[in-house]
Amino acid sequence: MKATFDGKSLRLGQEGISLYESGGYGRPEKGGLRLAPEEGLYLLWRNRIEVADHNFSGLLADLSGDAGFFRRYLVYRDLRERGYALQTGPHDFRVFRRGDRPGKGQSQYLVRVRAERDLVDFDGIVAEVATAGNMRKQYLIAAVDDEGELTYYEVKVNHLAEAGSEAGEGQAVGEAYGAVVLVRPADAPWLAAEGYGKLLDAGEILLSPVEALYLMDTGRLTLLRGGAPLSRETYYGIAADTDGELGEKAIVYADLRRRGCGPKTGYKFGHHFRVYTAGLQHSLLLAHAIPEGTALPMAAISRSVRLANSVKKKMLFACVHTDDIQYIEFARIKL
Repeated sequence: MKATFDGKSLRLGQEGISLYESGGYGRPEKGGLRLAPEEGLYLLWRNRIEVADHNFSGLLADLSGDAGFFRRYLVYRDLRERGYALQTGPHDFRVFRRGDRPGKGQSQYLVRVRAERDLVDFDGIVAEVATAGNMRKQYLIAAVDDEGELTYYEVKVNHLAEAGSEAGEGQAVGEAYGAVVLVRPADAPWLAAEGYGKLLDAGEILLSPVEALYLMDTGRLTLLRGGAPLSRETYYGIAADTDGELGEKAIVYADLRRRGCGPKTGYKFGHHFRVYTAGLQHSLLLAHAIPEGTALPMAAISRSVRLANSVKKKMLFACVHTDDIQYIEFARIKL
């Protein structure tokens, strides 16, 4: 079949309708079929069409004025070779279940293509994941590295179970040494039982700043400095001077505690928290708190997911908004 290229899309005559009916390629229009650039280049590569005045290299050269085109083409080609029918939009691609195609069947995935150094805007991700959910689709990111290798990630909002955990009744008094808070375990045995702090050799429990702040907010910890009461605001200012991420970390820590989870530092895994649930002895989640407006490189997200997978944990990014926290889960997926 012979196609023409108008600088934006490729067009076939009436004979091109067979490509739509048999494989879901293109979109029918009056007098023929219109192909998106990714579809046209793929069909040319597969020798299914000819393009007037263009071979594969020539057409690719004309389309490469769009810096992201070749990445999208690689993803399109990969999904087609895996047996999926797909169309461009409403994100980068709409991918149908195997055996289905446009006009016959339902799409399963909405796919966004990203390069390894592209920034991922989490506010945008939250909105797109919500759109996909409203459409009953799975939201995927197809990451393309500099050598053209592809990795697919499913991205979803993880609705952590609401355990309805209430703050206990135990009370503690701690001494603040800068941002360091120490409590005598004999005075507050419930701290260890509820998963707070770490017992030091000196026979004292060390509380992290987020633990101390949460316990103060729930009325279970009184802080002293040099024997005099220390307010929550003063302590927060002292601790924030040593940790520029304390604000969002404290918000996420408190939310996880209210959900009945037991968050502990995730420093050894390169993230803010490892999260214990339902009395388990091993953490199943890693959580990293990020403020509203954050954008992270795709490569950084990839490293996080790979590390989480290697220690058999899920990777969550806790997006702190003014009135809500969205836990966004990234997980590698095999198609």
